[in-house]
Amino acid sequence: MMLEPATLLTVQERQRALVWMMRKAGMTDPSAITVLEIGCGAGGNLVEFIRMGFDPANLIGMELVEERAVQARRRLPDTTIVINGDAVAEAIEPASRSIVLLSTVFSSVLDDDFQQRLADVAWNTVAPGGAVVCYDFVVNNPRNRDVRAVPIERLRTLFPQALMMKRRVTLAPPVARRVTRIHPGLYRVFNAVPWARTHYLTWLAKPPG
Repeated sequence: MMLEPATLLTVQERQRALVWMMRKAGMTDPSAITVLEIGCGAGGNLVEFIRMGFDPANLIGMELVEERAVQARRRLPDTTIVINGDAVAEAIEPASRSIVLLSTVFSSVLDDDFQQRLADVAWNTVAPGGAVVCYDFVVNNPRNRDVRAVPIERLRTLFPQALMMKRRVTLAPPVARRVTRIHPGLYRVFNAVPWARTHYLTWLAKPPG
């Protein structure tokens, strides 16, 4: 919930990292950028894009779970397409998107072959000069066996042709919640320690054609 300082600061940190990557890649006009989010959930990331100046008509969200897709449809403008379906099975025009976003998606896929199929779909959908953008954790959670960390080496395997930019972000959520209860400013203090950050935001660029 964005009213929680830990959540707000985490989102803002990720947004700053994404903006830095977009500018490094020469994507400076958000209104001209087309986006597909695979695993869009209830649409929160797409709402963030709209607030950053992206044209809602240039956004597509794809979500496997029907209930979440319905929530996304309610939250997003009518001009934003929301697809309830499996990214591997759905037909998305090849080389049609500037950015394909996968946020904590690969960590939820435990089968290596399916991970690769999903990566291939994402890569095929990105236009030359665009990028697959992954936000995922690199530290395993021993309490949750339904997910697994996605190290940078794994992303290099999934996207062998990509030109990579990466930033380690996101103070470990349990730490972030505790310290921000004392004072929100402590998020930045603790986040200054690299090993305390649990996620990577990774820009996997497709070379221009």
